[in-house]
Amino acid sequence: MPRKGHIKKRPPEPDIRFNNPAASRFISALMMGGKRSLAERIFYGALEQAAEKLGVEPFEVFDKAMANVTPQIEVRPRRVGGATYQVPVEVTPERGVQLSIRWIVMYARAKKGMPMSERLMRELMDAYKNEGASIKRREDTHRMAEANRAFAHYRW
Repeated sequence: MPRKGHIKKRPPEPDIRFNNPAASRFISALMMGGKRSLAERIFYGALEQAAEKLGVEPFEVFDKAMANVTPQIEVRPRRVGGATYQVPVEVTPERGVQLSIRWIVMYARAKKGMPMSERLMRELMDAYKNEGASIKRREDTHRMAEANRAFAHYRW
């Protein structure tokens, strides 16, 4: 039986410390096996350490890191007459936040040999300073979109 009506998207709950929905989403992405309190401890600990080393407020570190990593444009595959083109499309703000969260967490997990809070702190500090693996990923995404600009007219 088909669905009836439009499903409303629920806004994410803001986190407890910064009252920010993006921070709550970040904690959820960081969480493994339903251990939210551990994910919160890692997240807030990493922000405190990064803020201490950079000499700024903890939320400012998070906010600027997220803004630096968020891509503006990405490529999506589009099939046209038997050929698949990589078509550059603008990233919606919601998807941009999700991609930046995913990339920061992924590259923090990829670093080995130290506690997760330290790995996350280093990745956030690198993102804050506009360097590091997650920034490189954003640059690669932008470069790919730029290279495929010729197929922009296939946008839908």
